[in-house]
Amino acid sequence: MYRISELAEQIGLSRATLLYYEKIGLIKGRRQANGYRIYSDRDVQRLHLIQQLQAGGLTLKECQACLDAKVERQVLFNRLHQLDEEIAQKQQSRQLLAALLGEGELTAWHEQVDKIAPDAHLDWLIKQGFDEKNALRLKWLSKDMNSHQAYMADFMRVFDTLDRWGPGSEAETLKALAQVPVSPKAILELGCGRGIATTVLAQNCNAHITAVDNDEPALNRLMDRARATGVAERITTRCASMTDLPFEPESFDLIWAESSAYVIGVTNALKQWRKLLKQEGVLVISDLVWQTPTPKEDVRAFWEKEYPDLVTAEERSQQAMEAGYRVIDSFALSRQAWQAYYEPLEMRVNDLKAEMADSAALRDIQTELNIYHNYLGQYGYQMFVLQRSETM
Repeated sequence: MYRISELAEQIGLSRATLLYYEKIGLIKGRRQANGYRIYSDRDVQRLHLIQQLQAGGLTLKECQACLDAKVERQVLFNRLHQLDEEIAQKQQSRQLLAALLGEGELTAWHEQVDKIAPDAHLDWLIKQGFDEKNALRLKWLSKDMNSHQAYMADFMRVFDTLDRWGPGSEAETLKALAQVPVSPKAILELGCGRGIATTVLAQNCNAHITAVDNDEPALNRLMDRARATGVAERITTRCASMTDLPFEPESFDLIWAESSAYVIGVTNALKQWRKLLKQEGVLVISDLVWQTPTPKEDVRAFWEKEYPDLVTAEERSQQAMEAGYRVIDSFALSRQAWQAYYEPLEMRVNDLKAEMADSAALRDIQTELNIYHNYLGQYGYQMFVLQRSETM
């Protein structure tokens, strides 16, 4: 016979736990005349059996049901399914922790976090030691903090010899400029890159252009181009972040952003950049849009992963109006604008395939090229000419 303290020591449970077990009927002690409870070897064995059932994942209530009657198989099936789910979750947790320690890849995790909490994701990446430029590139390109450095080295090797990093052409830039209803004196170009659009703007209007990018080498290339075309005196470059622009409100007649608003989110860009426009100032952006409401599954899946914010041109125009703009014009970029970007890129990829056969960056670029060849027309780039409206 065992007193409760002796039973607790024998089984490895606390006195309070045993009293609770007795309260719910799992064990039944016998009270002596002196008031002490005593327990038998049968109680010890019953407790050992309960512990074994609990090790199988059963709750106390389920253990009691198993002890008092024939085991109900559905209860076991349900508990087994629940345990499988818990194990899968624990495995995911382990994989994430291992990946954060550099022992795995984080692509899927980065994509999921960026979808549900993009701003917090960016802030977290910066706290992990990435400067903002590389944090943004990680969000949009490598998508894995563990392999980011190697990925970007390969990516830059592909693009370093190319002037254009997105679809566009001089003709499209001039077409949009012709729709601007003001004669700008101060232009802000955001995400100017190496200055292809910058020099076109400088050659075709009398404004001073402040060209902003977060990549200093690209800005140096821009100024080389500007000097070569004789417009350098009307261009000032600023190496700055689009998320923290160092300009006073209502400073510009025209803001120009070809293929760059997506970096901070188009709806966010519409809101933040409006403050920098003078009254009746104009914002020109180009952005990727769906050109059909029912894209094929392959292209839909690709762009849902690469650009979850992809919407139709009509939806983007509606967002602009809700943000306080009047839509002056909107037009799709021509196939020639796409060819100006993808043809040199494809030639570069083909040149590097043999020596970069294992490059994840090169594989991703090739996948995008395949999507372009097979599905352009289901999606495309759209130019939007938007005027700040004072009625919202």
